[in-house]
Amino acid sequence: MIGLDDLIDRYLQSLRFVRRASDNTVAAYGADLAAFGQFAEEGGARAAEDVTLALVRAYLARMSEADYAPATVARRLSALRSLYRWARRQALTSADPTRSLRSPRQRRRLPGALRPAEVEALMEAPGQTAAGLRDRAILELLYGSGLRASELVGLDVGDVDMVTREIRVRMGKGGQQRMSLFGEPASDALGRYLREGRPRLASAPCSALFLNKLGGRLSDRGVRRLFDKYASVGGERLKATPHTLRHTFATHLLANGADLRSVQQLLGHAGIGTTQIYTHLTVDHLRAEHDRAHPLAGASRDADDQED
Repeated sequence: MIGLDDLIDRYLQSLRFVRRASDNTVAAYGADLAAFGQFAEEGGARAAEDVTLALVRAYLARMSEADYAPATVARRLSALRSLYRWARRQALTSADPTRSLRSPRQRRRLPGALRPAEVEALMEAPGQTAAGLRDRAILELLYGSGLRASELVGLDVGDVDMVTREIRVRMGKGGQQRMSLFGEPASDALGRYLREGRPRLASAPCSALFLNKLGGRLSDRGVRRLFDKYASVGGERLKATPHTLRHTFATHLLANGADLRSVQQLLGHAGIGTTQIYTHLTVDHLRAEHDRAHPLAGASRDADDQED
């Protein structure tokens, strides 16, 4: 009968040398499994076969009582599942105590969105240098099309049709593509960058749409540094990232009457459920606007407070 610690060690060795997992991945699995190993030992379970469904449930309850984040609980359970799934395939255990357990439901965090005035301030932040014209085009295109940063830096000049305002977007590593659209502000900024900014950045032939200061393709990290540079606008620090503009694009479309299926296609979401999260943001926005603008919204709430 194999000991639990020995089983965990063998599994981590398999991750490292058979599956070629990264050092960070192996370390993360090791930490999560060590935490369970300590709990199991406290409960008298030292062999892999000593771990029961009741013990795993007690472990989950312990983490819940200690106010662990649902994501942490789910991750630790996933590591334990992976351990016993591998152990059964290797014939090192006969049972899987995690088999009938479901991962805890995680609260889905709603993405943040910038207000229109914040978007406008962010767009005005870049200057008139070649890099500034490029940065303005990037900001306008992210907000005007909902592209991911990785999709944006993967664009070539030939992927953009300035007449129809269409973009051919490559999605991931599978060769899939989709068409996205952009509006007049993005078109104006992109056109000026192509006429005045990009030729000054290009030091050698390069197909990339957005170039770095050396004339090569701008990286994903380069786009993120751009946001760090322009986040402080008007004396206020904006919580803005490339993904924030993607969220803002979707939220503003829905708030102004776009249908969910159209937004799903523009964002490149595989399922409608991912897009539906933005409807919650829109409802929250409408509720806030109602409370702010309706003449009796605040008064009725004040009256209720007085009655209490």
